[in-house]
Amino acid sequence: MQLSVAAGTDVGRVRAGNEDSLYADADQERGLFIVADGMGGHAAGEIASEMAVQIVARELAALDDVSSDHALALMAEALRLANRAIFERTIVEADKQGMGTTASCLLLGQSHWVIGHIGDSRIYLLRDGEFRQVTKDHSYVQEQVDAGFLTPEQARYHPYSNVITRCVGANAHVEPDILRGELRAGDVFLLASDGLTGMVDDAHLKRLMETRGSPGRQVDAMINDANRRGGLDNITAIVVQVLTVSANTGEHPVAVHG
Repeated sequence: MQLSVAAGTDVGRVRAGNEDSLYADADQERGLFIVADGMGGHAAGEIASEMAVQIVARELAALDDVSSDHALALMAEALRLANRAIFERTIVEADKQGMGTTASCLLLGQSHWVIGHIGDSRIYLLRDGEFRQVTKDHSYVQEQVDAGFLTPEQARYHPYSNVITRCVGANAHVEPDILRGELRAGDVFLLASDGLTGMVDDAHLKRLMETRGSPGRQVDAMINDANRRGGLDNITAIVVQVLTVSANTGEHPVAVHG
């Protein structure tokens, strides 16, 4: 498997600190990518997102078969463990009460992808010219869209657009969405916090991902555009280009750029 990857995060133009965390690591056999958007105030939100990223990465470190059902179960359990650890910390540390985080996790390997998702950070897939949001937001406005009370465009500008209905750490138990699919050469994934998707619409993100530039240039352009349009929140993006999914990967290095 050959990947070209870039990841970036920016405080934006309004927030005093950055509560987003990211993780991007890959070799010839597998890749793991995570975006987490913390909440609960500066320091607390940053701690929650860092904890989620660290725990999920640790729990999935030994997984060597992404195509198995075990990978799905392990992804779900990793997110549950992160939820439990963060929730328990909110109980014993008064200054951490109310903290939590989103977590959108993408695992690649053996010509398959697995996604674990909680909250309103997003994972998109660009394939054969079609750009689609693979994850589904756990948010108030998404529930209103599902019920037919709001259009997607109305939801985008709704005053409660940042209200999420599920996150890591707010309650003793949480159920992640777990998804999987086949990986193809030419696939391009985008993981993003809502500081990006709230500022830059899907059509423009698609145009940026279809440029011939490197993933690093695409990430930089996304962050710059989000800031140009207001930068109201922390901005995080990871772009993963799947160059090959060949089983013989010995000659194909993985490029990971920060």
